[in-house]
Amino acid sequence: VQLQASGGGLVQAGESLKLSCVWSGNVDYHSIAWFRQTPGKEREAVSCVSGADRTTWHTDSVKGRFTISRDNAKNTMYLQMNSLKPEDTAVYYCAAPATTYSANYLPKLYREYDYWGQGTLVTVSS
Repeated sequence: VQLQASGGGLVQAGESLKLSCVWSGNVDYHSIAWFRQTPGKEREAVSCVSGADRTTWHTDSVKGRFTISRDNAKNTMYLQMNSLKPEDTAVYYCAAPATTYSANYLPKLYREYDYWGQGTLVTVSS
């Protein structure tokens, strides 16, 4: 499995960006996720979408502003980010696990993911 993230950039606070992650390999039935990382901090899960029924999860700090989605026909996952804040500044990574977790479980831990994209930088200026 390979993943490639794109769509990052420099925006002002309050603006929007849409990240994309294209994958190769069989992850149609796997949960996939977006993580982010800033210097000196651990990589944290931002959003996750299941493979079975498209159930989604967003971390509290982005709820109501970010929306994760996936299009298996295009092998692509998206993260629509609205009302961006300076604290959203980070390198964003897409990730997929080797394990197909149960339908009612969305993996959110770094160690649960095996495949990672290269990261795309999002910078939000105040």
